[in-house]
Amino acid sequence: MTSIRRKISAAALAIVTTFSIAALGGAALPAAATAPAAHVQTTTSPKPTVVLVHGAFADSSGWSLVATGLQAKGYPVIAFSNPLRGVAYDSEYLRQFLSTIPGPIVLVGHSYGGAVITNAATGNPDVKSLVYIAAYALDEGETVQAANALGGGHTEVIDHLVVRPFPGATPGDADAYIDPAFFPQLFAGDLPKVVAQNMAGSQRPGAFASLVTPSGVPAWKTIPSWYLVAKQDKIIPPEAERAMAARAGATTVEINSSHVPMISHPLAVLALIRDAAK
Repeated sequence: MTSIRRKISAAALAIVTTFSIAALGGAALPAAATAPAAHVQTTTSPKPTVVLVHGAFADSSGWSLVATGLQAKGYPVIAFSNPLRGVAYDSEYLRQFLSTIPGPIVLVGHSYGGAVITNAATGNPDVKSLVYIAAYALDEGETVQAANALGGGHTEVIDHLVVRPFPGATPGDADAYIDPAFFPQLFAGDLPKVVAQNMAGSQRPGAFASLVTPSGVPAWKTIPSWYLVAKQDKIIPPEAERAMAARAGATTVEINSSHVPMISHPLAVLALIRDAAK
C-alpha cells in the first residue's frame, strides 16, 4: 500500500508541475538557453527585482512556478522567507531586507504576506508597485482578523487551527497550524489532494500575533497596487478581498481559484506581476 501511495503522490506532483510549466508557455527554460547569443536582446533599463513574500501556513517554495516564469523573462527574483512572528516584527524584517536591494522593486505578497508588504514598503521610494495575490491589504489600525469580516464575508479557518507553544512567546501567544484534515479543502481545493496533503504536512505556522496586531500606515496609499481576487478562496473571503482591492484603488482581476493561485493558476499571477512591473 505504501508503494502505491508513493507512486500516486509522485504522479500527482508530476502532473501539477507539467501542467503549470506548460501554462507558463515553457517558461521553465530561459530564452538564452534556446536562442543564439547574437539574438539575445539587451536593454539599458534593467528590470525591477521582484520580491515574493509568502504568508502563513506556507513557505517560499509556493512561489517556485511563478519565480521560474519571471526569471525566464529576465526578472531578478527573490522569494523572501517570512518569519511569521507578527506584523510589526515581520514588516521590519522585510523593510531592512529591502534596503539591501539596489534599484526598483516590485513587491508581491500572498495572504498574510500582503499585510507584511503593506507595512514594509511604506516610505521606500524604490518600491514601485505592490501586488496582492489573495492577500491582506490592511488599512492603518486594522488587523488581519478584522479584515476577514470586510464585505460581509466569513472564514472557517479559525475553527480549524492546531495550536502549539513556541519558545519566547509573549503570554497568550502561540503558533497556529491549519488542521491537516481540513487543510486541502480550505487552503488548496483546486490542487490534487495528495499535493495539498503534502503542503499540509510541510506548512509553517504563524504566530497568533499575526492575526491581532494592528497595521501601520499602508504603503498602498502612495504606491500603485494590483490585486488578484481568488473567487473560491476559503481562507480570506472573496468579499473581503474585493473590499481591500477597491479601498486600495488597485488594478484588480478575479479568477476562479482557491487560496493558492500562484500554484494552481501561475499564468494569471505571472501576467499580473508583469503588468505591475511595467
